[in-house]
Amino acid sequence: MKKKEIYKKILAIAKLIARKKQGALFVIGPEKKFKGTYELLFPQVIKDYSIAEDGMDKIIEKLATLDGAVIISDTGNLLAYGAKLKKSKPVQGYGTKHAAASGITFFIKNSTAIVVSEEVNWIRVFQKGSIILEMDSSERPRPVEDKIASYLSTGDKALLAAAGISVAAIGSAMVAPVMIVGGTYLAIKTAAGLIKKKFSN
Repeated sequence: MKKKEIYKKILAIAKLIARKKQGALFVIGPEKKFKGTYELLFPQVIKDYSIAEDGMDKIIEKLATLDGAVIISDTGNLLAYGAKLKKSKPVQGYGTKHAAASGITFFIKNSTAIVVSEEVNWIRVFQKGSIILEMDSSERPRPVEDKIASYLSTGDKALLAAAGISVAAIGSAMVAPVMIVGGTYLAIKTAAGLIKKKFSN
């Protein structure tokens, strides 16, 4: 599986979980880099299946609501579920799932963590130890969903501009890039400016 397709699939599952007001933690990254970074909370009945296989969406959705993280390789294989991550980095104002997401993505540089917060039903995406994207569980136009998945897999903000999103400078007060995606509104905050767009229903 291509990284873009992995992100699209996991974000879609994360939205379903958020709509049910449940929590989850997904970690996507190079398989070899996960060695020694987690311990299992449950016996692994399902392991090393491709997330592209028929019916895996529902299985992953159920596994993600168990305690611990669902770990997926950057080639789309389910590596583990119910995994307690050994790397943790506190995120002020957030709980243990966010700390685990921050810690693992800080430790494994080419990894991404997707947290579904049961308290507010929002989805937060971490890379390099920081939140880079926040979104609600609403559906967005397909071209926007594609550009978000492409952005997560490559980090290229030009892909978002290609979706018709314009840039307005707001100064350099912000420290880290954060993209906030709502149902009808998209805002990507960076150190250099604010990219925003409203979508009609």
